[in-house]
Amino acid sequence: MATQLPSIDALEALPRRIHSSCDFVQALMKLQRAAQLITSSLDLDVLFDRVVNDIAGAIGCVEVSVWLRDPGTDEMVLHGVRGCPTYKKGDRMKIGVRGMIGHVAATGVTRYAHDVTIDPYYIACELDTRSEVTVPLLLDGKVIGVLCVDHKETNAFSEDQISVMEALAGHIAVAIENARLFRNERHERELMQREADDARVVQQSLFVKAVPLVCGFAFETAWNPAGAVAGDWFDLIDLGDDRCGIVLGDVSGKGMPAALLMSATRAILRTLVKLDPSPGSTLMRLNQILMDDFPMGKFVTMIYGVLDARSREITIASAGHLRPLLINGQCSFLDIDTGMPLGLGATTYPEYKVTLKAGTQLLFYTDGITEAMNRSDEEFGAGRLVEHFLRPLACVDGLIEEVSRFSHGSNHIDDATAVLIRSR
Repeated sequence: MATQLPSIDALEALPRRIHSSCDFVQALMKLQRAAQLITSSLDLDVLFDRVVNDIAGAIGCVEVSVWLRDPGTDEMVLHGVRGCPTYKKGDRMKIGVRGMIGHVAATGVTRYAHDVTIDPYYIACELDTRSEVTVPLLLDGKVIGVLCVDHKETNAFSEDQISVMEALAGHIAVAIENARLFRNERHERELMQREADDARVVQQSLFVKAVPLVCGFAFETAWNPAGAVAGDWFDLIDLGDDRCGIVLGDVSGKGMPAALLMSATRAILRTLVKLDPSPGSTLMRLNQILMDDFPMGKFVTMIYGVLDARSREITIASAGHLRPLLINGQCSFLDIDTGMPLGLGATTYPEYKVTLKAGTQLLFYTDGITEAMNRSDEEFGAGRLVEHFLRPLACVDGLIEEVSRFSHGSNHIDDATAVLIRSR
């Protein structure tokens, strides 16, 4: 029996050419028109139940079953069945070994047993069965499954009726493939989401730690990743002798790659800060390491300051980072020299010293704040940053909230992080 699918026009013309079984063909044509509903189902269980129940209900057959080839094995697995007490979902059958189903799965050719009592491949399931059509489910010329339809009348199916069932099998095969692709894609999305959630928990744990106690100073921090994870980070490191290291970094890119590079940079930096009290020297050493280890085109902007509580002085070095904001009744950006971002090339990192008198604040921040855009592609900008900290009771959490409101609905979302040093 040929398995080439007839055209839709040809299928719709079939009832006019069939006289002895017009009602049967009309029923199958209803199934053919319902094929669009079949192919719209993306849930495999729902799909199989719809197929077997619609076919059985439409043509009054004894039994309908759908078997799928188990990838990587030589077995067929029953996924949908109606009217058979012998087999249940999940049962397996060797391809080419048992019954008409195994035979059709092996040959890829439709087999019709007009009288099952004399067909050498037929295996009895229902005692009332007298004829059976077994149709391969073909996709790109390969057998992905088998549709099996039994009837209680001998020679119940005409050639044209079988052609209609073959056409329906083609739709079923497409529907199965679509549902499989959807299921696999959904599984991949769920897996990626779980991994992203786990990564976020790990990343958050880097920030949830005790803030060093520095006499005369307090620290406020805010970290707002654009996605599950971020390339932004901050760190407060107890250096001993009333000194504290304050770090704010921004890895180029977004998402998981940036987060991985962030974790590596953070770990290296934490080792280096213990070796040299100079922020400029520390950034030079870090840059040399990252130049060897970072992928081409990746870099980190960073600002690193060492606060000495005894002298109330903070020494700052910048690797291509934004200028800190000094707040002492008015706001001004520190005019500091900066070296290149880390990982791009050999450079030096000049140091800048600031005395933080009581009541003075110093803000480190990433470009996810000043470069945040609204729906009109207008930047939040340095002006709004200054306006925020000219208000009484300004804080970094309030700043992040203001930036989030400003950029709500925009497609240009970036990680936003800030560290505020308060001198008391």
